[in-house]
Amino acid sequence: MLEVKGELFKGRREVLRDSYIPSRLPHREHQIHQVAEVLAPALRGDLPSNLLIFGKIGTGKTAVVAQVRRDIERRAEVSEHIQFIYINCGNIDTPYSLLQMAGNTFAAKESDRIPTGWSLDRVQAGMRRLMDTKARTVILVLDEIDRLVVRSGDGVLYTLSQINTELANARLVIVGISNDLKFTNNLDARVRSRLNEEKILFPPYDALQLQDILRERAKEAFRDGVVDPGVIERCAAYAALEHGDARRALALLRLGAEMAERDHAKRITPDHIVKAKNRLEQDVIIDCCRTLPTHCKILLYAILQAYERRRTGVLTGDVYEGYAKLAQKLGLQPLHARSVSNHLSDLEALGLIRATIVSRGRGGRTREIIVDVPIAETLPALEEDPLLAPLGRPRNRGQLLLTNFDNPARTTPY
Repeated sequence: MLEVKGELFKGRREVLRDSYIPSRLPHREHQIHQVAEVLAPALRGDLPSNLLIFGKIGTGKTAVVAQVRRDIERRAEVSEHIQFIYINCGNIDTPYSLLQMAGNTFAAKESDRIPTGWSLDRVQAGMRRLMDTKARTVILVLDEIDRLVVRSGDGVLYTLSQINTELANARLVIVGISNDLKFTNNLDARVRSRLNEEKILFPPYDALQLQDILRERAKEAFRDGVVDPGVIERCAAYAALEHGDARRALALLRLGAEMAERDHAKRITPDHIVKAKNRLEQDVIIDCCRTLPTHCKILLYAILQAYERRRTGVLTGDVYEGYAKLAQKLGLQPLHARSVSNHLSDLEALGLIRATIVSRGRGGRTREIIVDVPIAETLPALEEDPLLAPLGRPRNRGQLLLTNFDNPARTTPY
């Protein structure tokens, strides 16, 4: 039977999720001031510089931008002349989708909206038309902007970066947020020059800073006296090892509390945090591989096979060739190269691989694939799919199959 009342939580447990934006962001006061300074000209009717924000996952980048946005929008006298648009590029497949989503933000009625099926040039013109219906400064926040470049190239960023030359009334400012400190290296020089007007780097949190963040959230989430000594410190210590990831720290505290609830415990103990850490880590990668679409599984299998042979990065051309051979072996029609490229981006988004753009001189640019999962465990998991079972082969259990995911110091076989 489900019980509604809990003895641990006093309020909404959403305060322990990274999507929650608190009224105060400890240890990000300086970054808030920096972002606000860059965007402040919009309050005076001037055009701010484009801004790129860099930092690892869980360093408060999105939360800081959200807080600055909230502060600006509270100023009633200027709120009508400034409009924020937030787009997570991890959820955008094409430049068409991005421009359509941004443009439709300004549509006053359904008939004004940009439909699906237009040419890209027409979508761009439609976006400009909708933006120009009012004289305002549009601050376009592109979260995970590096993933947009990986999937679709920098063409849409070029379009957005020079759009002010084609607008009559409105003006556009781009705020890009990225976990990849080097993604601008692969941009066209014209795009890089326009986007790199202002840059802010967010450093990782240390263990003491993470403790401060957790204590403030715990005060909002829990009843008095239910968090044992050592709980906050252990969450912070684990997360500090993950590059100072505040999201990780919050997830550990929330899951530890939920485990204490399931145990009908009246207090959250350090042991609950240990269990939460194990739960977060247990078989996540393998379970993810088991739930991939069929062609995505075949593609990952081809990558793992190639990486196993070479022990180094695999180029996308070799990946596609290996994937096509495996698909044909299984009696399937291989997908087109563009669809395979989209699947590669999906695998990267899941953290199973990493793709970096490399230059081949006159041969142009391509992507090099690095494996971030344990090969010895992932291949058998993929072979559990009856369709992929014919690809299985006997393995030498004494063979070490190390990837970037594995501990290089490990000397015992899997």
